[in-house]
Amino acid sequence: MKETERNNSIIYLDHAATAPLRPEALNAMLPYLTEKYGNASAIYSIGSAARDAISECRRQIASLIGAKSQEIYFTSGGTESDNWALKMTAEKLDAGKKAGEKHACRGHIITTQIEHHAVLNSCRTLEKNGFEITRLPVNAQGFVNPEDVEAAIRPDTVLISVMAANNEIGTVEPLRPIGEIARRHGIWFHTDAVQAFGHIPIDVEKMHIDFLSASAHKIGGPKGVGLMYMRRGIELPSLMDGGGQERGHRAGTENVAGIVGFTKAAVLAFQNMESGREYTEKLRNHLIERVLNEIPGSHLNGPDPCPGSRTAENAMENRLLRLPNNANFRFDGLNNETMLVMLDLKGVCASGASACSAGSLEPSHVLKAVGLSGEQALSSLRFTAGTDNTLEQIDRAADILIKVTEHLRKTGRG
Repeated sequence: MKETERNNSIIYLDHAATAPLRPEALNAMLPYLTEKYGNASAIYSIGSAARDAISECRRQIASLIGAKSQEIYFTSGGTESDNWALKMTAEKLDAGKKAGEKHACRGHIITTQIEHHAVLNSCRTLEKNGFEITRLPVNAQGFVNPEDVEAAIRPDTVLISVMAANNEIGTVEPLRPIGEIARRHGIWFHTDAVQAFGHIPIDVEKMHIDFLSASAHKIGGPKGVGLMYMRRGIELPSLMDGGGQERGHRAGTENVAGIVGFTKAAVLAFQNMESGREYTEKLRNHLIERVLNEIPGSHLNGPDPCPGSRTAENAMENRLLRLPNNANFRFDGLNNETMLVMLDLKGVCASGASACSAGSLEPSHVLKAVGLSGEQALSSLRFTAGTDNTLEQIDRAADILIKVTEHLRKTGRG
């Protein structure tokens, strides 16, 4: 089969890893890759055109999340934004630096056990450098308890970082109650919103968020661009040394075309959020029903979006428990790596865990945190749909998955 024919037959169900670039985003980017190629820091006309474009993008992005334009900083993606929020908050609020002496503990950060590796590994680095980290447990559905967050607060707590929605099992965390707790105690609150941005409503004012990370390629924008929302009045040091771009807060020549593409994708995602959510929920719920009813030994990981019965009304009522496009299953006695290879050979794209963990032989830290054994975690697959998928594709993917699991169990190759 030719590569072009294969690409046309692929059923892509890994939108949480990356989403296809929206044609509208590509078209918006093209002028800034050709005739409007100027450096936004230059004073001549094509430079000022690039600078004006970034300013307009900043305004549009801010309006989507209830922020002000001066609170939006463009970065290379969610990982950079997470690193900036955690490491530079720690740097700014270093207890030893404030007191003019070296403390045994330089400060305390609260996070959860199911964060993305960009947050977890930033915390590990800070831990090596004298900060103390509390990693809160979650329940079997992946929810952190706001009461546990409040109970973990200490006099030297400098930051609370809780993701908006989990990238593996889709759990939507209770941001507003956590934000209220943080604000009441005078502690800064960061959320990694990479999976949630553009898929569910976020209002930084109502949720009392001080820092927010997002990434373009999860919503049909280009790879290599993202944002950090930083509440006005908070002045974090720059993560990188260099020039004075992004009002002196983020050094490096701006990715003008990427920022324009990101903004176009974000505006479309927010404009069509309700219809997109209803559509991907329909696809997701159909897949859940088929898998659980037709594959013996299959289980749903994470919150059931439709407890009791999978009716449309029930799905609407409970949709904010879980991202609308996310389904994560485990299959008793089977290995996810083997299943993924066989699905790929049949043209179905899915994942075993976070895309950032691909190739790792370790069980998912998220699935272990919700109580699964290592063996159960390694028998789990994630499917994430997009508005470019069809119900026919979902049925074809389900048919293929049923045959793959039957074959593996029959041949004992699970």
